[in-house]
Amino acid sequence: MHSLNVELGERSYPILIGAQLLGDPQYLQRYIRGRQVCVITNETVAPLYLSRLLDGLQGFDKLDTLELPDGEAFKTLDTVNRVFDLLLEKRHSRTTTLIALGGGVVGDMTGFAAACYQRGVDFIQVPTTLLSQVDSSVGGKTGVNHPLGKNMIGAFYQPRLVLADMDTLQTLPERELAAGIAEVIKYGLICDVPFFAWLEDNMSRLLAREPEALAYAVERSCHDKAAVVAEDERESGRRAILNFGHTFGHAIEAVQGYGNWLHGEAVAAGMVMAAELSQLRGTIDAELVQRLRRLLTLAGLPCAAPAEMTVAQFVDAMAVDKKVVDGRLRLVLLRALGDAEIVNDTPRDLLVEALQLCGAG
Repeated sequence: MHSLNVELGERSYPILIGAQLLGDPQYLQRYIRGRQVCVITNETVAPLYLSRLLDGLQGFDKLDTLELPDGEAFKTLDTVNRVFDLLLEKRHSRTTTLIALGGGVVGDMTGFAAACYQRGVDFIQVPTTLLSQVDSSVGGKTGVNHPLGKNMIGAFYQPRLVLADMDTLQTLPERELAAGIAEVIKYGLICDVPFFAWLEDNMSRLLAREPEALAYAVERSCHDKAAVVAEDERESGRRAILNFGHTFGHAIEAVQGYGNWLHGEAVAAGMVMAAELSQLRGTIDAELVQRLRRLLTLAGLPCAAPAEMTVAQFVDAMAVDKKVVDGRLRLVLLRALGDAEIVNDTPRDLLVEALQLCGAG
C-alpha cells in the first residue's frame, strides 16, 4: 500500500493506493469521526464491491446504502435529491459520513451532497475506475451537470480520504480503462515529461492491467495532481492547467449527450485539439502532436471530433464553459511538453483551424 497527501492545511487528506483495501477496517474507520455512515454507489458497482466495503464498516450505529442509476446522464440535481431524501428519511445528522463507492459520477454527486447536507458533512472517496482514481476523486471538485453545460453546478469540497483499491480495475470494461488512461496521459503532457516517456514505453502493460504498472500510473498521476491542487485549491490560477483538453472535451459531451462519449474519450480528442492549436500558435512542433496522437491511438482513444459535430457547435458549447471569464474563453495550451499555459487571447481563426484539423465540420 502506497500513500501520499494532498497538502491543504486543515483540509489536508491522504490518498491510499494498493490492493485488497476495500474490506479492511483499518483503512476506512480511522477517518470516520461520527457513528453514522451512508454509502452511495450505483447499480453497476454495488454487486461487485458493496458487500466487500460493508465488511470494513461494521459497528456503526447507523449504516445505510443507496444505489443510484449508472451513467453520466444521471449526474443531475434530481439524482442528488435522492441522496438528500435518504439522509433525511433515515435521520442522518451533521456527524454522518458519506462514502462514494464508484466512478467519477458517483464521487462528484456524493461530494456535492456532502457539501450541501446540513451545510456540510464529511465524505470519503472510494473510486473504482481508473479515471476517478487519477482525477475526479482528488482535489475536491464536486457537482452535477446542467443541460447547457458540464459540471456547471457544484462546490469545492475536500474529502477526508481517498481510498484507491487497484483490484477494482480488474473488472473495469476496456472502454472505461482507456477513458481513464486519457487523464493519465494528460499529466505527462502538462507537467511531467519523464512520465509521458514512461507511458510511451509502457502503454501495453497498462492495457494488460499489470498491477505494478497500474499502481505506478495511479500514484504518479495522483502525485502530479496533488502538487497542483496544493498550489491552487480553488482554481484561481495554476490549477486550471488540469483542464488541458477539457474545454473542447466538455463541448463534445454536451453536444453529443452526456454518456454517449465517455469523459476520457472526449478529453482525448480535446487534448489533440489543444495540441493542434498550440502548434498553430508556434509553441510546439508537429512531432509532439504526432507523439500524442500515436499514444492515444495505442490506448484505443479517439483523436478526432465526432464526425457530425460542426465548428459552430463547438464554439457555441465552449462559450458556456466554466473557463469563460468576462466573455473571454480561457484555454489551456502547451508551451512545450510538460509545460502548460493558460491563454485568454486565442484568435478565432486559429481556433477554427485547429477544430477543422481534428475533423470538425
